[in-house]
Amino acid sequence: MNWLSFIMAGIMVYVAVAVFLAGTTYKIYHWLRTPKSPVRLGMFPRPENSFGRGLKLVKDSIVFPQVLDNDRIMWFFVIMLHIVGLGTFIGHMRMLGEFAPLYNWLGADGMNTLSYIGGGSAGIILLVTVLYLLFRRFKAPYRDISVPEDYLLLMLILLIILLGDHLRFFAHFDVTDYQAYMKSLVTFSPAFPAAIAESGARWVLASHVFTASLLAIYFPFSKLVHFAGSFAGNLVRSD
Repeated sequence: MNWLSFIMAGIMVYVAVAVFLAGTTYKIYHWLRTPKSPVRLGMFPRPENSFGRGLKLVKDSIVFPQVLDNDRIMWFFVIMLHIVGLGTFIGHMRMLGEFAPLYNWLGADGMNTLSYIGGGSAGIILLVTVLYLLFRRFKAPYRDISVPEDYLLLMLILLIILLGDHLRFFAHFDVTDYQAYMKSLVTFSPAFPAAIAESGARWVLASHVFTASLLAIYFPFSKLVHFAGSFAGNLVRSD
């Protein structure tokens, strides 16, 4: 790595992890410290027992029934974004090591084929969903209730996806190259292996990691932190 890629794909990763963990922890701590209202705020129909409240909490936090009731098209894209986004995050865990049972079943070639098809499909789906959510913001009445942060977040996520898609379809790195890079991060000695360092696509990877780090840093202070707050809010709704 030269000094610029060392900062973009090395130092920034550690800063992002630290800020993300500290910021999210502080947010959750702040929510827990907020005095509880003496008035029950659950919305009708209120579940009659703890099991019903737990079930409603999971349903409201994962299925988004309120969005489904108001806008079915919007609900479809939101669901796709969350499901495929989670799958993409899990797929990235392969850089830490192979999923042993799946690897033993499919073999190296089978895993690479699954990764290419699954990762490529996920990249396209994420691109379409984020483009929909972004262009939707330019149309009334959504334009009238949108703030600069809404556009900034979507464009940052879009850039991350575009860079990731470029790596998937045009940068022919082997998974072992990514694993070597990830191992260097875990051992606090960030470096690109030779295959990445000697490729022009190294700047695409560095930019992908850099923009993802920016998102992680901004995450605890943005609207995206709703991933944690939604459970607390929906708990109140079902209480």
